[in-house]
Amino acid sequence: MILDVVEIQKILPHRYPFLMVDGILEVERLKRIVGVKNVTINEAHFQGHFPGRPVMPGVLIIEALAQAGGLLLLLEVPDRDNKLLYLVAVDGVRFRRPVVPGDQLKLELDVLSWRGDFCKLEGKATVEGQLAVEATLMCKMVDREPPAKAEEPAK
Repeated sequence: MILDVVEIQKILPHRYPFLMVDGILEVERLKRIVGVKNVTINEAHFQGHFPGRPVMPGVLIIEALAQAGGLLLLLEVPDRDNKLLYLVAVDGVRFRRPVVPGDQLKLELDVLSWRGDFCKLEGKATVEGQLAVEATLMCKMVDREPPAKAEEPAK
């Protein structure tokens, strides 16, 4: 493993219960990342989604993909402590199989384009080689704190 969860938390701002990446297996700078999310019954969303038949919500799989992609991008930003990545669009989403407790999601993302503050990533999440989710994600980098407004002159 290239990055464990302790190292990931030094880069991503997400924390329990919303950190969705447990490890990074591969990184090809500015091009590709492969991470993992271990899915356990201890996650709170399984209490209601669905009782007696737990299935990981698709939006959380998309979030896991977005976090892995964000990690790839933030690795390249020198002042990353002052930046956030916002997910601004998700296209072409397809859910191919349910993800259940005990599964390990493999999160694979490739950079399609990166211009200025915008990035487009192609992602897929698999379980034991079977495609679970695929999507194209777009994100925008923003300042963590908005720039201070200039004081208006007194009248």
